[in-house]
Parts: sequence; C-alpha cells; structure tokens
Amino acid sequence: MDKIRIMPKGHWDWSIPVSFSQGWKVGNLIFVGGQVPRDEEGNTVGVGDIEAQTHNVFENIRIVLNEAGADMKDIVKLNTFYRFDGKGEEALEFWEKMTKVRMEYLPEQDGPAGTAVRVSGFARDDVLLEVEAIAVVPDEN
Repeated sequence: MDKIRIMPKGHWDWSIPVSFSQGWKVGNLIFVGGQVPRDEEGNTVGVGDIEAQTHNVFENIRIVLNEAGADMKDIVKLNTFYRFDGKGEEALEFWEKMTKVRMEYLPEQDGPAGTAVRVSGFARDDVLLEVEAIAVVPDEN
C-alpha cells in the first residue's frame, strides 16, 4: 500500500525544521496532523479569540484534505484539544463557541466520531486549540 506525504505549498510550517508532516494518505485513509491557528508565515491567528482560531484551524484541515483529494465530508474521526482556564458556565460558553464554528464545517447529520479534550496548554501560549482528523475517501479503483 502506498503512503503519500501531504505538505500543501504555502501551508504553515513549524518554527524549526522538523520531519513532521501535515498529513499522510495511506490507501483510502487520510491522516491530518494536528492543525493549529497559524497563517502562512507561522503567526498565530486570532489571539485570544476561540471563534477566529477555530475557523483558521478548520480551514487548515480543509487545505490538507483537499491536497489529498478529500474534503470535510470525508472526515470520520476528529480529535480536538482546547485550552481554557475558566470554570462552570464560562467554560461551557467557550466550548459552545468553539463547537458552533466546528459545526459550520461539519454540517452533515451523521458527523464524524469526535473527541474534545481540555488541556492546560500548548507549545505556544497564544494557541487555544489544536485539531487532528482522519478521513476516508472512496477507493480509486
């Protein structure tokens, strides 16, 4: 089975040279590496704004999927990691803002299996979320 590395031209890159990949296509599976709210120059987008960061992250996921011949409708598993220090209703409101934006990108009635994990932080303090995805595309036969 062929493995194809997915590295869209002009996509954000890490701050130092690393061997990580934005994604891999293996057979009819596409694995999208953790996408963060970054622009092409590697700057964080929407600092302090979960809605802006979520939009950017899902656009980054779309770019990686499109490079591999897939789209958002092909996602079967979504893992979301988000950072928020508040409690109670404030935490619920934060999660709901993030989730409403995610649903704009995943409007299908039967959406992907999903996981959302609240974390204490990321490699960069101005990042509020990171999302990875697995997609399935029809066999190319």
